[in-house]
Amino acid sequence: MNNLSVETRRLRMLLELARLGSMREVAEVLHTTTSTVSQQISVLAGEMGAALIEPDGRRVRLTPAGRRLADHAITILEAVEDARADLAPQSDPRGTVRVAGFSTAFRRSVMPALAPLAAAHPNVTVRIVEHEPTEAIALLLADRVDVALVYDYDLAPATIDAAIDGATLWSTRWGLAVPDADYAVADDADAAAVMAVFRRADWIVNSRNDADERVLRTLASIAGFEPVIGHAAESLELVESLVVAGLGVGLLPMDRPRAVGIRVLPLSRPGVSLRCRVIWRRDRPRWPPLAAVIAALIADRPAARVTVAAVQP
Repeated sequence: MNNLSVETRRLRMLLELARLGSMREVAEVLHTTTSTVSQQISVLAGEMGAALIEPDGRRVRLTPAGRRLADHAITILEAVEDARADLAPQSDPRGTVRVAGFSTAFRRSVMPALAPLAAAHPNVTVRIVEHEPTEAIALLLADRVDVALVYDYDLAPATIDAAIDGATLWSTRWGLAVPDADYAVADDADAAAVMAVFRRADWIVNSRNDADERVLRTLASIAGFEPVIGHAAESLELVESLVVAGLGVGLLPMDRPRAVGIRVLPLSRPGVSLRCRVIWRRDRPRWPPLAAVIAALIADRPAARVTVAAVQP
């Protein structure tokens, strides 16, 4: 940024010299010294590889190369001022915000926020790309997206780079999805008792994220057995189809509409909760468009800060 400040200052001096024709007068207008103006114009000429001024009696004037550079300087300085206004924390948000996240978060948090965001900040554009949490975090750290929506489970908490900050958006209880049949599971059974009933079943896990498998293995360990992982599926619809077909059992949200032929057994003591978080790079939320998107996502929701571990996933 220091180099940019020096270069734009030289261009400003050149423009003032074109207008005033006197280094002394330029120095007075810009609150510097005549020698500084002379030195900076000389440096600028060296950078351009061309003479920029020539004597004109007791004054100076721009050479053809100097006039051409002055024309460019007008556009350059205007662009710099526009950029400063765009990036200033107090400016009206303007720009494109790239959001990575998982499909449920887009449906539940992002889509409802788009209309209010557009009404309040019509110059902010949101671009979305679907990714699992580990992928979204990697894109965020690589500066390929500006904000991410990720999830973890209370029984399998994620570790996130210390450069990332965020807020919890919502959480939802998960249970064990099984075929809709009669099982000897007491209504007040704890998670270990529920898991034990299906110890000989094939288990279904996520094919792109190991969080639910870690939850299953934790619960199975409490119940005293090692689960056999039979299937890996990304979509919840495929998990349901596998369960209905009797090919396995697995975790599903308790608040999800249930397909015919499936039952979701509650898990308690311990329970299983999925937590959705919006995260961003700790050094970026002062950028107005990003701040506007974050505010829209956490509107009317608990804005509790997320404590993250200084460990990269």
